[in-house]
Amino acid sequence: MPRYDLDGQVAIVTGAGRGIGRAIALRLAREGAAVTVADIDEASARTVSDEIAAAGGSSLPARIDVTNKHDANRVVRQTVARFDGVHILVNNAGIGAIAPLMETNEATWDSLMNVNAKGVLLCTQAAARQMIAQGKGGRIINNASGAGKIAPGKDTPLGAYAASKHAVVALTRQFGFELAEHQILVNCLCAGIVDTAMWDLIDREIARRQGVPAGSVKAKAVAGIPLGRIQQAEDVANMVAFLASSDASYTTAQTFDVSGGLLPY
Repeated sequence: MPRYDLDGQVAIVTGAGRGIGRAIALRLAREGAAVTVADIDEASARTVSDEIAAAGGSSLPARIDVTNKHDANRVVRQTVARFDGVHILVNNAGIGAIAPLMETNEATWDSLMNVNAKGVLLCTQAAARQMIAQGKGGRIINNASGAGKIAPGKDTPLGAYAASKHAVVALTRQFGFELAEHQILVNCLCAGIVDTAMWDLIDREIARRQGVPAGSVKAKAVAGIPLGRIQQAEDVANMVAFLASSDASYTTAQTFDVSGGLLPY
């Protein structure tokens, strides 16, 4: 059953072909929004779009490279052509890399910054221009990760990733200020230990570096979560649905913790 008032709304979700992005796309569709399922893997985007259609929702699969402004603009145009507008953008596309900063090469740094930070810039610019032209406001929601709030520490070598996610928090705040006059609300969320393929990768690589069994790094991280369980992608989607709804109509330029109490500040 829908909980929020998203009927008639049109959303674009990047990185929606799997994991957190898939959960967000499915949830927004369940709330009544038409959803453009955007992912660099077009086959995955089509699979999620088909899931939405099978459940009675409206969706459009689209391939997007968020580091390419022409792709960002094209996906907005395709969405408008199909659904006659854009009201919600969820900047979820992101990549990770595990290495101490002293071992991080330029190629890795550039890749993380391009996808995780520049992708937010370009997609927000493209969607916000459309929202401004529509004159009815809008919502932009960024997935910043808990790494956007804190440095992960020397035992969790995600420094470059954290730098890119700190940039997402800064982009959220500044876009929130700059777009407020157009009633476009810009917020971000910081998730914790989410049960996704990315955390499996983090576990394997850190375990290899530390010489400990695979699975032990993830288990230790989960043991530190106050709520006592690993986070599911749907937990993130719940917060996105709230921020997209009218219940969050007086909130902008803010960062929301969604980590089971792991990041209580």
